[in-house]
Parts: sequence; structure tokens; C-alpha cells
Amino acid sequence: MQISHFWNKLYIHRHKVGVVFVLLLLCGGAAAQTTMGKRSRWASRNNPNYDNRKLTYGFLIGIHSAAFKVKYSDRFVSQQFDSVHSVIPGWSGGFSLGFIVNYRLDDQVDIRLTPKVGFYENKVSYLYTDKTPREDLLLESTMVEFPILLKYKSQRRGNIRMYMIGGVTPAIEASGKKNGKNGESLEITNSNLSLEGGFGFDLYYPLFKFSPEIRFSHGLFNILDNKDNIYGQPLKSVTTNSVTVYFLFQ
Repeated sequence: MQISHFWNKLYIHRHKVGVVFVLLLLCGGAAAQTTMGKRSRWASRNNPNYDNRKLTYGFLIGIHSAAFKVKYSDRFVSQQFDSVHSVIPGWSGGFSLGFIVNYRLDDQVDIRLTPKVGFYENKVSYLYTDKTPREDLLLESTMVEFPILLKYKSQRRGNIRMYMIGGVTPAIEASGKKNGKNGESLEITNSNLSLEGGFGFDLYYPLFKFSPEIRFSHGLFNILDNKDNIYGQPLKSVTTNSVTVYFLFQ
């Protein structure tokens, strides 16, 4: 029984476990690259003039875990909703694909645009105090996103360079799908604006530059659209949160 309970817990939190595992891989790879950089400080560099280019291009692949953050409305504590125990958002995985346009301001600062398409699933569970069964909503959306980022880089050591990155990401929904009952569901707006920040490593190879990166995103605006249907009435606001691991190739 204890073993089955453990595996059930592991399955429930599989997305968080995956993110932690990728983080460990990134840290281990960075440490290995740093050690190699120290040993080969006087060895020839891969792509020694790469960072002198004003404009560079590439593509990216992102794997994310995303969840809504909800706040209850004043109506939630009224007798009208005494049968609603709680509204619980859940973490769910997805991925994104995009392009990189990088403009060099100086040796340590870049401006980066990464237009991309993100595929999201957001889960929201409604729990009740009466005999009404738990209801799980699944909101699927395809977002066209336009991250505008500032990249601050450390000095290059051998074939590795660490950096921090941050900026804002406007997004527009291209398509979506929602489930619910009686033709209703939790309604969200078709646009969003997020604040992003993270860090990564530039790893230089003879023919390209590879950059593993982790980025955190937090929605700045309330995206709850319909507060009058059965799913929106208990809520005051809904915002987005996500953690993404990117693999960038330039």
C-alpha cells in the first residue's frame, strides 16, 4: 500500500519532478563545462568571433509547466456558494516552438526577440461540500507570443558564458478549447501580458552555439473574462504562472 501510494504521489507531481530533473541536468552540465573551461583556458576557442556579430538568428524549443493563480471574489463566502468548497488550479505541461533574433548592444548586453507559438493546458478543479462530484475543467489554448528580452552576459571563459535574461511577453490566443457543463466553462481573455526572468548558459561549439535556459513567467493582468457564469462567479481574478526550460540553437 505504501509503495502504490508513493507511485501515485509521484504521478500527480510528475511535471514538478520533471522540471527539477532538468534543472539538475543543467546545473551538472554547467559545472562540467566550467571545469573544462578552466582546464582549457589557453586552448583555442570555438567560434572565437561569434559575439562580435551585431545580428544573429536561431530557433528554440521550450518545455513548460503552467498553472493559473486564482483569487476568490467576495461572493465566494456568501450563502449562494456555500456548496463550493474550493477552486484549485493544477500544474500541467506543454511546449513551445519559436525563432530567435538577437541584437548585440555591447559585449555584455543584447536585445533579444523570440516570437513563438506555445501550446498550453490549464486545469482547474471545483470541489463541493455537498454530494456534487468534483469537477475538473481543462482549458487548452494555442498562444502566439512575442517575448521582448534584455540579456546580460558574463565574460566568456573558454567555451562557456553565463547570462541572465528578463523582459515582457505580450501574447494573443490563436485557438482554444474548453470543457464544462451546460455549454459553460471558465472564460478567459484571448490576450495576456507576462513578466519574465531567468538565466542560462551559452555553450560554444565549432559550428553553432547552444544555450540551455530556464525562465519564470508571471501574468501581470487579470485574464478572467466572464464573472457571471457558474464557474466565474466564485472568482475575482485569474493570472498565469509558468516555468519553462528552453533549448536555444544559434
